[in-house]
Amino acid sequence: MKRTLIFTVFIFCTFLQVNAQIFATAGKAINGYDPVAFFKSSKAVKGADSLFYQWKGVTWLFSDKENMNAFKESPEKYIPQYGGYCAYGTADGHQSPSQIDTWTIVDDKLYFNYNSKVKEMWAKDQKALIMKADSNWLKLKKQE
Repeated sequence: MKRTLIFTVFIFCTFLQVNAQIFATAGKAINGYDPVAFFKSSKAVKGADSLFYQWKGVTWLFSDKENMNAFKESPEKYIPQYGGYCAYGTADGHQSPSQIDTWTIVDDKLYFNYNSKVKEMWAKDQKALIMKADSNWLKLKKQE
């Protein structure tokens, strides 16, 4: 089951040719959700099209000006790890898309996963997988 899921994610990503530093759909980072809200509100909050900031070649949306200004001051503090790609996939050495409802904050860092099943697998060994993903992310970024 685990291998089939990983293979399916790999094929899906290969088909989409996912290979950018920030996972974006329709040019919007993290599907248009406010990255600061995950930290300040402890929930996923959709950003407003009128409150945006261009950073790393994509548009980041925010739910209020305070969050937008916090991001502008320190984007590295709020951006999702691995550009918002699946943390488990990054640990496995590839970039996979992610879903908003799979978010987790670990040691003040935001992570996403491909889906809830993958998030469950990732949660079982987060510490080791984060170390592996950190190493792989450096390699994946260099491939661009």
